[in-house]
Amino acid sequence: MTVSRLWRALGVLGMAAAMAGVPPVLAQGKKDSAVIGMALEPTGLDPTAGAASAIGEVVHYNILETLTKIDSDGSIKPLLAQSWSVTPDNKTWAFKLRPGVTFHNGEPFNAQTVKFSFERAVAPGSANKDKAVFNNIVNIATTDDHTVVLTLKNPNPDFLFQLGQTTASIVEPKSAATNNAQPVGTGPYRLESWNKGSSVVLTRWDGYREARSVKLKRVTIRFISDGAAQVAAMLSGDIDAFPRVAAARSLSQFQNDKRFQVLIGGSRSKTILAINNKRKPLDDVRVRRAIAMAIDRKAVIDGAADGFGTPIGSFYVPGAPGYVDLTAVNAYAPDTSRALLKEAGVATPLELTMKLPPVPYARQGGEVIAAQLAKVGINAKIENVEWAQWLSGVYGQKAYDLTVVAHVEPLDFGNFARPGYYWGYESAQFNALWERINATADNAQRDKLMAEAQRLVADDAVAAYLYQPTWITVAKAGLKGLWKDAPILANDLSALSWQ
Repeated sequence: MTVSRLWRALGVLGMAAAMAGVPPVLAQGKKDSAVIGMALEPTGLDPTAGAASAIGEVVHYNILETLTKIDSDGSIKPLLAQSWSVTPDNKTWAFKLRPGVTFHNGEPFNAQTVKFSFERAVAPGSANKDKAVFNNIVNIATTDDHTVVLTLKNPNPDFLFQLGQTTASIVEPKSAATNNAQPVGTGPYRLESWNKGSSVVLTRWDGYREARSVKLKRVTIRFISDGAAQVAAMLSGDIDAFPRVAAARSLSQFQNDKRFQVLIGGSRSKTILAINNKRKPLDDVRVRRAIAMAIDRKAVIDGAADGFGTPIGSFYVPGAPGYVDLTAVNAYAPDTSRALLKEAGVATPLELTMKLPPVPYARQGGEVIAAQLAKVGINAKIENVEWAQWLSGVYGQKAYDLTVVAHVEPLDFGNFARPGYYWGYESAQFNALWERINATADNAQRDKLMAEAQRLVADDAVAAYLYQPTWITVAKAGLKGLWKDAPILANDLSALSWQ
């Protein structure tokens, strides 16, 4: 069934129910179980070995845990570390670990497992996408089983936040190699089954230190990438909650129905049109600027997110420390775009490919962008790819010209200094600036340097920066504990309960 037919079918069903005076039936889930929707299925379940944020949406705080925990408001709480202290120079951190914690396989959690996890993150061959965080740790001392002291090369004001991200998960040494298929952690849930292409089932681990406080014994996570199908699954009652659902077009329908709750919250995500800076003629900044200036951000937000988004002019979002509004840089100007292409010696039409992952914002936004690029003489041929293909071909092999993707990690600006990163940007000026930022402990000075960094990557048009998404969560009214705002992409299942 096509998307348009599905929308019409939903409309007919709704009208029929209204005429009969009977609301569409929603299957009431058991009070100790729930079905959660996710747009993307991860290709593996080890967040320390893969870049996809969908991994963390399944395992973070559920199967695998970290020393600290990031709450929905961005605050930091103890998790596997019950307390910590830091020296005045902000370089030496001592963590007191929670005693009596075991992994799902019965092995003890202690300072040695923290040391193993962080050393593994920087070991040769490590695919940890936050390797730079752990490279900044110059010494790991385990003074006893429940104390670990981390010494940093440079002070890091974001350190506690980064230790709460899924890439800092503490893993059990004997099982670490098989975590991608069968993750073993210290969290409240264990993996029961993974039906590839359909769902993951998690069951409460009765050996968890606070098992009695975990209300849901069983959680099924279903993967539904199509936006209309997401809405249909909610309306039919097949899904109890869908965080970050593509339901903007149906929002009023859910808001006006007492059977549902709608949560609209902020994010630290950046949706961009990534550009392969290594490919000709995209290695010319004038061509990249031409691409950026051919794009009307408002039209993209309307088309990709039904208006739920805030325009951005760099790889940074409003509300983040040191944010500056750079939407005027490379602002929508089709005539200037055409002139830049001519100045760069590009004969039009310029033929490019645009590879789009299977999420509604990318597929819908990509169509809008392609239409806008065509007006300045750039033919962007759309190639729809599955998520595994995107991760392998675009992110891994850099086999692309353009792609639309949301970078959801809040502290990933350092990717511009990351060698071999998928957008192929190399700038000695940025690298030097990033070193200064990392070596700066004063927050005010750091914010000034971050403003310089934002302007540099905007001027260099590394990508066409589009918008900051607004997250929408739709759930049955009786389900409590859902996050409204999402500083990181995580589904904290242990907080959920039925009223």
